[in-house]
Amino acid sequence: MSELVDLPTPVAHARPATERGLVDRHGRVATDLRVSLTDRCNLRCSYCMPPEGLEWLPGEDVLTDDEVVRLVTIAAEHLGVREVRFTGGEPLVRRGLVDIVDRVHRAAPGLELSLTTNALGLARTATALAAAGLTRVNVSLDSVRPESYAALTRRDRLHDALAGIEAAAAAGLSPVKINAVLLRGVNDAEAPELVRWALGAGHELRFIEQMPLDAQHGWSRDTMVTADEILASLEAAFDVRPDDEERGSAPAERFVVDAGDGLRGRVGVIASVTRPFCGDCDRVRLTADGQVRNCLFARGESDLRGALRDGAADATIADLWRTAMWPKAPGHGIDDPAFLQPARPMSAIGG
Repeated sequence: MSELVDLPTPVAHARPATERGLVDRHGRVATDLRVSLTDRCNLRCSYCMPPEGLEWLPGEDVLTDDEVVRLVTIAAEHLGVREVRFTGGEPLVRRGLVDIVDRVHRAAPGLELSLTTNALGLARTATALAAAGLTRVNVSLDSVRPESYAALTRRDRLHDALAGIEAAAAAGLSPVKINAVLLRGVNDAEAPELVRWALGAGHELRFIEQMPLDAQHGWSRDTMVTADEILASLEAAFDVRPDDEERGSAPAERFVVDAGDGLRGRVGVIASVTRPFCGDCDRVRLTADGQVRNCLFARGESDLRGALRDGAADATIADLWRTAMWPKAPGHGIDDPAFLQPARPMSAIGG
């Protein structure tokens, strides 16, 4: 499923020996680590994978709990990582998730720990995750209509997702951020409805442009709902103005939306395709099988699992990680005619 790149030795690489953090050749510093805990998922979202699912990673290829904790601790102690987001697949299907969060929190208490999830099962685990040290959750939810949700996810589980979101808020995992992808002809007319629901529930909604990361490689720019279209639909329904707060390295452009009847709050638009923010990127990804991806759209990966299982010291693994980060491309290149999707789909990369 993946394309692996052999790591050169740190001595032979062009990375300056004085660099200690996860710095790339364009001067960006990665402090936000996305850790995929599994490539498995209990939904079959149409923009992500086929109805029958995918061939999952063999169990022996997936990092153990001990290995996950060790790599995250190395990232915090040696590489300056300040935020960790646990992702998947669907991280709630990973056995031992609560224990992983607890152990990471104890090993590196200064880290901000969050989770990207579809919220199925979150009603059962939200309280335990908060007690373990998780600070907030991002929930993928593309519709609050049962029929649209079922069409998008190929599962009739909207009630479970909404119950999970409520449990997360009740457990103090806030702000709960809702990530929604609009698909033309499916749920693209539901943007105002999603905004009203999110503002009414006290959640922060972010619309995300569909990206070329589907397993079927069926993505088309011509059918993608763009940020301009999303904003036009919001402006037709509400009073919308840009947020004055500094964006920094955050992927979302934020807007203040007044929907009337006392409903007012922030809504984000993540325009990864039409308004790329690569120049301010501060993220690095670790796949469930221990591969470093210095960009979501990278065609190559760098193996840490092998060094880990061969008994390498923490300092050695940290240096391999720095070396993997250095050649990060200046941008994702989606507009380049030569652009090719990564071999792994989003579910196998981690968000």
